[in-house]
Amino acid sequence: MNRLRIGLVGTGPWATATHGPALARHPGVDLSGIWGRRPEAAASLAAAHGTTAYPDVDELFAASDAVAFAVPPDVQAPLAARAAAAGCHLLLDKPVATTVRGARDLVAAVERAGVASVVFFTLRYAAVSAAWVSEQATTGGWFTGRADWYGSFYAPDGGAEFSSPWRASRGGLWDVGPHALSMLIPVLGDVTAVTAASGPRDTVHLILRHTGGASSTATLSLTAPAKCAGLTVELRGESGTVVLPTWEESGDAFATAVDELAECAAGSQSHPCDVRFGLRVTEILARAEEQLTAT
Repeated sequence: MNRLRIGLVGTGPWATATHGPALARHPGVDLSGIWGRRPEAAASLAAAHGTTAYPDVDELFAASDAVAFAVPPDVQAPLAARAAAAGCHLLLDKPVATTVRGARDLVAAVERAGVASVVFFTLRYAAVSAAWVSEQATTGGWFTGRADWYGSFYAPDGGAEFSSPWRASRGGLWDVGPHALSMLIPVLGDVTAVTAASGPRDTVHLILRHTGGASSTATLSLTAPAKCAGLTVELRGESGTVVLPTWEESGDAFATAVDELAECAAGSQSHPCDVRFGLRVTEILARAEEQLTAT
């Protein structure tokens, strides 16, 4: 079985802590190279993993079968479109873009090129949460749901080293909002209506209607006090009340995303979390943002 040559775009904390190490140790992957907007950081990360730092991103695409992205979403979208045009399969970060136009342009590029795409919604690849979503989607009969993600990046000792300017400016809606939607939509159906309201600091509250008739809510924040930070996903319906079990984020989820991209690249099937689903998430969050801006 041929190993998949995967290049990495990005040199920030997520690329350094998650993407780079996971790609370098994956038994089915050759880390084909790294490109970043800071050449010295790309050289350092490439040296740490025994690969090449490319000064030109198109040279990285030419040397790769697929490309993983760890850059801000509105940097990611046009670069990923170029990678697709070069014939590379895509392992994208969420959100795929923060503008509907940017996300649609990326979908069009993927469809023209006929390449595979997977968006890394962490919970959809972690073993515990992925199995839970699959079970609840099969069960059905849900009346309401909620997905609350209280992050504390900007509290003392809250993990601000993993933040970035785009997260600080766009807040919980765009950073953890995609995670919430990735858990609710496969169980309750697509979103037909969204209402958004502001909470303290960057906190946003969403009320959602779904195609299956259920409603759901989501509370999203990166600025919660550290002692109240946490994630809850809950469903209520004909089978009673179920809550997502406790899980721990690890590099295993990213490795699973790599595996699933390789499967899609080798076959003709699309992934449930492909770039088209990424577009749908962007459309919903952009609609919520419009409401917040208008109030």
